[in-house]
Amino acid sequence: MFSTEARVTAHVLKGSRLQKRVPKVSAIKPFFTESPPGKDECSLKERHISALKKVVKRCQKGFFLRDLADIFKILNICAEKAKDLPEYASILCDLLHICRLPFLKEKTSDEPTYVSIVTDSLSHMESGILVCIMAGYLMRVPNAKVREQICASIISFYSLDKPMHYETGVCPTSLSYRQQQVERSGLAETLVMSLALLEKQLSAKLQLLHALQILSSSSVVNCDLMLKAEGAQKICFYMNEPDPSGQVLFRSSEILWNLLENGSREEVAAQLSIVDCVMVLKEAFLHQLLRGYRHYDQQLRNDLLVITSLIAECRSASLTVRSSRPQPFTHDPQYLIFSQITNQGSRSSRQESGFAKQLVFFATVPELKSHNPLIRNFKFTFTDEDLEMKKLLMNLLVVLSRDLAAVQLFKENHVMLALMLLVRPSSSDSQPRPKGKRSWTSAQQEELQLQALATLATLAPLMLDEYMSCQANTCLLLLLEWCVQQGNHDSYFGQGHCFHGNGGRGGTKAHLRYCMRLLRCMTSLGDGLINQDLCDQGTIGQLLGILQRLQDQDTEGDEVSVEIQTDALLALSSLCDRDAHRMELFGAEGVEVVVSYLRTAPPRLYSGLGHNILFLSAVDCVWFCIVGCYTTEDMLLEKEGVFLLLDFLHSSPRSMQSVVLATLLELCDNPKTLAHVEAWRGRSDLTAPALLLQLWRKEEAEMGVRRDEHGRIADVKKPLLSRYQEEEPLVPGPANRLSAAIVDVAENLRAKIYAMFCKLGEMNMPVGFTDLPGLTTEDYITLSVVRRYLDFKVAEVWREVSAELDVEGVRPISPDMEALRSIAQTDEDTARHVLSLQQSILDRQEQEDLQEEKLAYREISLNRKQQELTARSWEHHVAKTSDYKILKDSKHLQERSIESSRPREKPDGFTFHSTQIPGLQTTVRANFCGRVLTVESTPAELTGGPLASTDLALERVPVQGGALKKVTPSNQDMELPNTVTVK
Repeated sequence: MFSTEARVTAHVLKGSRLQKRVPKVSAIKPFFTESPPGKDECSLKERHISALKKVVKRCQKGFFLRDLADIFKILNICAEKAKDLPEYASILCDLLHICRLPFLKEKTSDEPTYVSIVTDSLSHMESGILVCIMAGYLMRVPNAKVREQICASIISFYSLDKPMHYETGVCPTSLSYRQQQVERSGLAETLVMSLALLEKQLSAKLQLLHALQILSSSSVVNCDLMLKAEGAQKICFYMNEPDPSGQVLFRSSEILWNLLENGSREEVAAQLSIVDCVMVLKEAFLHQLLRGYRHYDQQLRNDLLVITSLIAECRSASLTVRSSRPQPFTHDPQYLIFSQITNQGSRSSRQESGFAKQLVFFATVPELKSHNPLIRNFKFTFTDEDLEMKKLLMNLLVVLSRDLAAVQLFKENHVMLALMLLVRPSSSDSQPRPKGKRSWTSAQQEELQLQALATLATLAPLMLDEYMSCQANTCLLLLLEWCVQQGNHDSYFGQGHCFHGNGGRGGTKAHLRYCMRLLRCMTSLGDGLINQDLCDQGTIGQLLGILQRLQDQDTEGDEVSVEIQTDALLALSSLCDRDAHRMELFGAEGVEVVVSYLRTAPPRLYSGLGHNILFLSAVDCVWFCIVGCYTTEDMLLEKEGVFLLLDFLHSSPRSMQSVVLATLLELCDNPKTLAHVEAWRGRSDLTAPALLLQLWRKEEAEMGVRRDEHGRIADVKKPLLSRYQEEEPLVPGPANRLSAAIVDVAENLRAKIYAMFCKLGEMNMPVGFTDLPGLTTEDYITLSVVRRYLDFKVAEVWREVSAELDVEGVRPISPDMEALRSIAQTDEDTARHVLSLQQSILDRQEQEDLQEEKLAYREISLNRKQQELTARSWEHHVAKTSDYKILKDSKHLQERSIESSRPREKPDGFTFHSTQIPGLQTTVRANFCGRVLTVESTPAELTGGPLASTDLALERVPVQGGALKKVTPSNQDMELPNTVTVK
């Protein structure tokens, strides 16, 4: 926004100084569009050039937005005349030189006001307006200087502004505005199409490539426009053109990199999928690899390798193979570079590049010696650039492994042997480096070792024969032992600088991480020969030792250590795999390790460090290494393993309950396990059957099974059917495809919970489906459905079969039809019986609640009566002490009661003693007066006790609070006698 002062100044200058300094382009345009009569061609040319020089002189700081349409119509006319009259070329260059500057505006509203004019100026070639003419029509001017100036102006126009002083009231357009208009104009697409005009003009081509590099560096729109004009393919074709400066290859590689980063990688890969582009990339890479000796050449070589890797990773694009002549389409995603470079397929339909074979070969250098003529002039300098190239080549091996045709190249070039040589434990301490012989530094060796281990995790499962022939298991176990030894003595200091060295600085933890990952990948294949070889070499004991060592360390917050332990447990599971002998090798030491992981606190599962996966790996280890061997099972039971599993089942998330419950179900084959299940108690004295029924209800609620508010069956025809099964359309399929009713068994916990109750019911214990401890009415209602789960599921499958026959239009024979009807009717009757049982359970519960309510009300009534009697007794007591007549009546009543209780007849020979004391003036609570009295005195806290008048008087708490105070009798208290009332 302009200030008020600038606006006022502009208004004052209007029609005076500002008008004199700003050229009137509309007045100059008739010089070009109209030819005055009587003027010859020479004088007309001089007239045009003179007018153009005035425009150039007066517009040194840029063109106004309002004049764009007229300016570039003039440029269009100059371009037409420059083809025949060279004099126009120089003045055209001057005008284009001004186009490098931002457009000028006099008001803030000029940008939105003239946006359509600017867009048209950048879009329509007919109008001859700015950039499209510069990139399209003007590029056809056969003058190298004009073309170079066009590209230079585009670069400046799209780049940051240089500070410049402008007249008052004039302001340049913003950079974002210019970039937005360039993107809307389609300039990038036009420049790509102009590449064909500059085949013999190297300087102009370099400027054009520089402009494309600038346009594609940060704009997704420009990249899409370039790809629309097949920019990746066209730029690749010109990469290897002769260029003493080497700028063509550099600019082209930068543009391809920008297209891969900012554009559609699939589209780039599709355009570079032709053999001609593959050959260009190959030639450029080999030229920089074998002949480049400068640091710049090595960096450019690595850039080309990165581009090749990025293209190869694009698997989603449907790539085609075509050369200079039409080729048939091939829909293999790896055909871009690698299905051709592996020399597979029809030789008559395409050229062969052999690029993959050469890349695989260079990946084995310098570990393997070779007499290949390619490396005759190649020298490994062991610099950082060579290290980067080595790592990129190994990464490319991983990408190539997706194509099975490339695996054969790996075998031919002994890739496995080269990687195993890199993986060997470091021996730099024991074997000093020979003098004069260059090799990798310790930090570089560490990076390559970790990269090789990561690469082997992908390649080794594809080449099992080569893996065994290289004795890779032995090498791997030696590396594990080296990691443990170096970690114990702290004699190895890992640098941890590379990507794969994360978390390994100062030790061998990174090596241990990738070594354990490779071991897990190989054992999970289930290959008997590999696993047997590992077991024979003591892998089980070695892994248990590593786990114990990691448990002794404080690794709770270390993500790398958690991953190492997870891979080790999974490797143990794959090695044991229910083999009796291997489970005995697992033994007590293994059970102790697993139980320690089962004691994981539930909050750790949500730490985000992988403790949830670690716990599931421990459960998996219980399944494969402990279950099935009575010795290890008894050890697990002794260490309360079943209690730990039930505790976790109670507090674990839904996604982890299935594995834990399945493991418990397998453990229940051991008769001793059921006693532990019965004895378990959770929070609020929760029992195992109650926990299972809770899981059942949660499962059905998540599945959308129809139940009423009390948990009873809502639809007797569909007692188990979930909402997802009802919504899924019934589509007939082949006989070997599992139906929705069968898949439902494996997808939820209901089948496992039913099997658990069956296991409990098989034993001679008061459990199963009856007499379950700790169940509520809701649990019994759920249990009635669980008990009939198998019947309901069988009927559901038959109902599904009948529905599929109806959809297919097949009518069963009469006996089969009758059988299907009988099954459906039996299922409904069973559901109704269960529903009636649930109703009876609910009614019984209501009766029990009613009886409990009555008992509660009766207890309240009795308590109320007792309170009333107590109140009457107290009132009578108060009345006796305050009214002598009432006291006298009570005394007489007491005496009559005593007299009536005595025998009327006096047997002879007996002496009767009087129980009354004459002259007694006390009232007691007994039914008679005697020598033993119950005395009720005034509470000591009110009178101060018998020592109230002494220094030993009792202390009472004042009403106001505070410290204890000695009781001081007042005058009123002194007047009252310390009387004792005796009843």
